[in-house]
Amino acid sequence: MSGAPPLCLTVAGSDSGGGAGIQADLKTMLALGVHGMSVVTAVTAQNSLGVRGVWELPAEAVTAQYRAVVDDIGVGAVKTGMLSSAVLVETVAALLAGTAAPAVVDPVGVSKHGDALLAASALEAVRTLLLPRATVATPNLDEVAQLTGVRVESEDDMRRAAGAVLGYGPRWALIKGGHLASGHQAVDLLSDGSTELWLRAPRHDNRHTHGTGCTLASAIAAGLAKGLDVPAAVTGAKDYVTGAIASGFALGAGIGPVDHAWRWRSRD
Repeated sequence: MSGAPPLCLTVAGSDSGGGAGIQADLKTMLALGVHGMSVVTAVTAQNSLGVRGVWELPAEAVTAQYRAVVDDIGVGAVKTGMLSSAVLVETVAALLAGTAAPAVVDPVGVSKHGDALLAASALEAVRTLLLPRATVATPNLDEVAQLTGVRVESEDDMRRAAGAVLGYGPRWALIKGGHLASGHQAVDLLSDGSTELWLRAPRHDNRHTHGTGCTLASAIAAGLAKGLDVPAAVTGAKDYVTGAIASGFALGAGIGPVDHAWRWRSRD
């Protein structure tokens, strides 16, 4: 009997529409050959048009899920997503502090539809408690502005943004430039303060991009769980999410999801 695949844990909210959150995370992990496990932090009533409601889980429920998984099964990498309140940010930061595995922190602030997913009162906890626990932090440009005040309008600004995020303590910062008006390329910057890696990919004309950030962070975590170093994990994740965006499909009346199974479908 073969052994278990690498182990990867997502700590995030549930998206009832299946496009983002733990649903996207687990699909990504399966597609990339790791065993995905989950700690649900909140339940959302969500579809292609937006978020209709959010119900946060108690801190003790989050802690119990995390301990149940990590203490028995173990974990090779952890990915965090939606942590809607200061209490949950503090809880998860404390859990990460006691876990040796690398952590990918996606500081989710706003949904694809513009719905707030992080209380303003939680921002300081993200800065001072969660980001210092991150092996890689993966903010988009809106989250960079929310966390650091840096407004990114150019690639030079992305460098400044990386420095500002690294100032809060993550080992690496991945500044996602998907919202940057950069012509036909989607540009991201990975930096640890001394090494810079610019990741460029074709910008696909497809509005169905729900779950992009969750998918990218989970793909990085999957790579780390396999033992890749950060630059290799991020490079592989960028390739995976670029294909998933290109194959994103319509679902419902609004913005559809990226296609986590694009590599399988392309072979059919």
